[in-house]
Parts: sequence; structure tokens; C-alpha cells
Amino acid sequence: MPKVTFQPSGKVVEVETDTSVLEAALENDIHLEHACGGFAACTTCHVLVEAGSENLSEIEEDEEDMLDTVEGGTLRSRLGCQARIQDDVIVTIPMTPY
Repeated sequence: MPKVTFQPSGKVVEVETDTSVLEAALENDIHLEHACGGFAACTTCHVLVEAGSENLSEIEEDEEDMLDTVEGGTLRSRLGCQARIQDDVIVTIPMTPY
């Protein structure tokens, strides 16, 4: 099973393949905002992928469009609700998520 490391806490959790980063956080009591309920309609679940970006699902156009509006976004930015885990990843939950 893939492992997800959440920074800055360092908490490591195991999840089923195809679990979203948001689902992984919520299922393991890790706070990750999700104002729209996980429908890629906001940027509150913005995370930075520190390692393993190739182990996440491909980014789709609607996610790219939303990431264009996120404050503090980088080329490592993903929406936790859209990024589906295929193998081990390390993500950082920004102090100011949106």
C-alpha cells in the first residue's frame, strides 16, 4: 500500500491506491481544508508535492485552472481532492492553504 507523508507534521499514513490526498488526510485526522467538499471548485485543499509527483494521478484541466488562482502556488502545487495516490508521496500542507 502506498505511503503518504504529510509535512510539516511528519505523519506517515498508508492508503489504498487511488485514494486522494484529501481523503488520506481526512481518514487519518490530518487537517486539510476542503471548503467545496472535494469537487475542484476552490483551492482550499492546495498542497505542495515535495517528492513522488510521478506517483500521483495526472493533473487535469479543471485542476490546472484552479491552481492558476491559488496564492503561493508553484509547479509542485496540486489540489488534494484531485491528486490520486498511486505510490509513495510526500506533501506539505501550507500554513496558509489558500
